[in-house]
Amino acid sequence: MDLNTNQIHQAMEKVNLNTLELIEFTGKHKPDQHCRATFPLFGANGTKSTATVYFELEPGATLGRHTDSAEELLLILEGSLEAEIGGEKGRLDRGDLALVPKMVPHNLTNTGNVKAKVLGVFGGANHIVATFDEVWMPVDSNTVDTAKMAG
Repeated sequence: MDLNTNQIHQAMEKVNLNTLELIEFTGKHKPDQHCRATFPLFGANGTKSTATVYFELEPGATLGRHTDSAEELLLILEGSLEAEIGGEKGRLDRGDLALVPKMVPHNLTNTGNVKAKVLGVFGGANHIVATFDEVWMPVDSNTVDTAKMAG
């Protein structure tokens, strides 16, 4: 098997989730829709076929119902959450991994008493579009598009 050495010796892309600069978002008409979030790794900073989102939800806060343009795996790093995925509700706790199929409406609500920390990994794409039911402030939009973050 002849492998291209450029494929093997690419630079390691690394981020530390504990030192990320997070952006604070609040639902325009729903103050309980509130999170702090960022996309640590996605196409604009080196990925070829995956993207990640990291977000935190304070107790009682909700992420907001939305769809994503790619399949997503949610890894719960801290906290307890109620997840609604495609109309099915269930609890997610630290260490749980949940699958969200492409374009299936979903939401997470922090039902615990500590800050919830979640890492989402999108497969098969590095250009992700999330479309929320509610408009986010301060961006005054209901969509998050990683292609527009490249600048």
